[in-house]
Amino acid sequence: MVIRNKIYGRVWRFGDNIDTDQIIPAEYLVTADMKELGKHAFEKVRDEFASNVKKGDIIVAGRNFGCGSSREHAPMALIGAGISCIIAKSFARIFFRNSINIGLPVIECSVEANDGDKLEVDFKNGKIINLNSGREYNFYPMPTFIMNLIKAGGLVHYVKNNL
Repeated sequence: MVIRNKIYGRVWRFGDNIDTDQIIPAEYLVTADMKELGKHAFEKVRDEFASNVKKGDIIVAGRNFGCGSSREHAPMALIGAGISCIIAKSFARIFFRNSINIGLPVIECSVEANDGDKLEVDFKNGKIINLNSGREYNFYPMPTFIMNLIKAGGLVHYVKNNL
């Protein structure tokens, strides 16, 4: 996934303590194919997710998103499903880093949004606008080197492009 400075997407709302087993069940860890993983994202906790998520959609969650095991498969599944960004009050540190390493933007910010709301995320200026309610939220923009990793599609692509 290569990201722009601004994205627009539809919200999928989740609560606190969403763990990696909820994101992608363990029986699917036999593949690293993002598209295949995406077909099974959240299937045991929100079975409508994989069949209804659209490219560019955004997850908005509570505290401790991505807790549990340190598998890279969780953010890979979300990219494979079409998620363009995750916004949460807080993230498990290993999930946060795994996401950046594979090119999935993660933003720590408390945002009020419902399923289906439309958001505008401005990475450069650190601003999120809920286009349904008109509410605006600010976050600390990611450092340039992190945005460069994400824009390249993750750490491996960044290194390949800069050798």
